[in-house]
This record gives sequence, C-alpha cells and structure tokens, in this order.
Amino acid sequence: MFYNVLKAQDIIELDGAKFQRKTLLEDDGSSLNIAVLKKDEIIDTHTSTCDAAVYVIDGEIELHFDAQKFLLDEGDILMFKKDVQHKVLALKDSKFFIIKI
Repeated sequence: MFYNVLKAQDIIELDGAKFQRKTLLEDDGSSLNIAVLKKDEIIDTHTSTCDAAVYVIDGEIELHFDAQKFLLDEGDILMFKKDVQHKVLALKDSKFFIIKI
C-alpha cells in the first residue's frame, strides 16, 4: 500500500496544448484520471467501457448524452453507466477528474 497527498490544482496544467489527461491510478479496468480542457474545446463523442463519474475541480463543462446535456460547475459530479455515448464541451478552461469503475 502507498500513501500520497496530491494537490489536484497542481497535477496537470493548461499549457497551450489541447486536451490533456494524466492517469493517477489504474487497475483491472478501473482508473482515476485528471484532465484539462481549454475553453471551447470538445472531447468528441465516445463511449466509456466502464461506469464512470466526472468531478469538476475547476471551470465549467457540459456533458452531452444523446438529446440530454448536463452543465457541471466546480465541485459538481456526474455519474453515468458504461456503453453510453457522450461528449464533453469546456465552457471555461477546466480541470476535472474522470473516475472509471
């Protein structure tokens, strides 16, 4: 077992590159990732192979599922089932956790 204290704000930065993701933990299909997305950037439609949750650390994003969209602000979390197509739009420069279970 290991213990590690991390500051979410400091793990990954917007540095001019497009969407960035860093994997913090991964085991048997489950993972904890942190991602950054610049304002107006989109993560194109894709499908998660695991149940998942998105937790917004900073910024504002929209998650689009077919005809539904959800607005997430700092501190919001959205959970969804696997095999559901979705895309992400950053309304502001944003940093968020992607948790796959």
